[in-house]
Amino acid sequence: MADLQALVDTARVHWNAGRWSEAASAYRALLAQRPDLADTWFNLGLMERRAGRPTEALAAYDQALALGIAGPQEVWLNRAVIQSDDLGDSDGALASLIEALRLAPSDLAVLLNLGNLREDRGERTAAQAAYRQALETAPGHPVALARLANATVFDDADDPLIERLRTALATARDAADRAELAFALGRALDAAGAYPDAFEAYGAANAASRNASGVVYDPAAVEDHVTRTLAAHARPVDPDLGDAADAPVFILGMFRSGSTLLERMLAAHPAVTSGGELNLLPRLAAGIGDDPRTVADADAATRTQWRDRYMAGLRALRPPGGLITDKRPDNFLHIGLIKAMFPRARILHTVRDPRDVCLSNWFLHLDPRLAHATDLTACAHWLGRQNRLTEHFKGLYPDDILPVDYDALVADPRPELERVLAFLGLDWDDACLRFHEQPGAVRTASVWQVREPLYRRSSGRWRHYADRLGALDAALAVDA
Repeated sequence: MADLQALVDTARVHWNAGRWSEAASAYRALLAQRPDLADTWFNLGLMERRAGRPTEALAAYDQALALGIAGPQEVWLNRAVIQSDDLGDSDGALASLIEALRLAPSDLAVLLNLGNLREDRGERTAAQAAYRQALETAPGHPVALARLANATVFDDADDPLIERLRTALATARDAADRAELAFALGRALDAAGAYPDAFEAYGAANAASRNASGVVYDPAAVEDHVTRTLAAHARPVDPDLGDAADAPVFILGMFRSGSTLLERMLAAHPAVTSGGELNLLPRLAAGIGDDPRTVADADAATRTQWRDRYMAGLRALRPPGGLITDKRPDNFLHIGLIKAMFPRARILHTVRDPRDVCLSNWFLHLDPRLAHATDLTACAHWLGRQNRLTEHFKGLYPDDILPVDYDALVADPRPELERVLAFLGLDWDDACLRFHEQPGAVRTASVWQVREPLYRRSSGRWRHYADRLGALDAALAVDA
């Protein structure tokens, strides 16, 4: 019998090194000998999820629960995250969170996740109730207060909740807390029409976000990556390498360029299934490595392996049914990989007024790894490199990449949608214009906007801040 402690040590070494699959294998070997270890089943669930195997993770968590693991609310919370984020099962996630809350009515993490899920489901009143309960559990908690504000409709800059945000921000010491509060304050003031104060709040929010993360935008590194990508992908791939009949349609572009709106409109069509914002391509690309030549020079057998791995992941996350969308804005970094796997892949590239898209990125508390979003001039640079990449690939694949203009879409949606549907080989369906009536959860920063009928107020939004955008205009002019 293998030494159990050696297996524990092996699993921990792999875990610390980020080798999730290898860690999971070690835990499985341990459980083959000691299937009664509830904590080990829990650790296996963590590793399976990180390895991109959500169904296996849920099965491991079920075993941990069956063995009476201590702190079961954490298991139910982890189950909910998988169900919501990975499997698109908001009903299952809600049931898991309700069970977690039954077990631990004052658990702050459960309450915050419940509020977030209620937002995704479009249940504003229930979301606010969850955040208020979190604030009762932890009075003044910055994340709970910020999220309550983000779930609130503001039309008056003197709203008491805005004053609560100001007070909390004035006393917050932690940079991450200041970022949460200042982003929420900026959003509230913008909604109330207090644009100068909103701009000041957003400036403070982004400064705090940079301080909290320590991540700095590196334009030279971005330039280098783009240059190497263009050089590697100098010609189109052989279209006869094979393809998958059930390949998705990829929706990509800058964050805040209209990709969620477009996907929601398409998902209202009876022949389209929304895949949402998937992590399949970034995970696959990370495993391949940073050298673009690895993708460009891959042989047919390697490309087939990548494609099969992608499709296996897609089928695990989303049930088959019609044309599936993979909407991940920053997949513009991986167009070469998309085409290596799916030579005939259809790609929708969402575009928007550059001032609006940069300002909207700056207004949003994005993942700290998206360092461009915390500085307007950096965002202009990132947008320019995105344009350079997408224009290059449009030159290689002029019939396979379709630009979709957000401003045109909201101004007169039917012609733009008809053009998109024709590109996808689909007939017109009036349901596409009633996208806001669709049930189900939506995981996006635009969670409330996409539940409204089409509106144009975000188009030209930059004009509210025109007198403060001198540096942005200058940076955009460099790439014009």
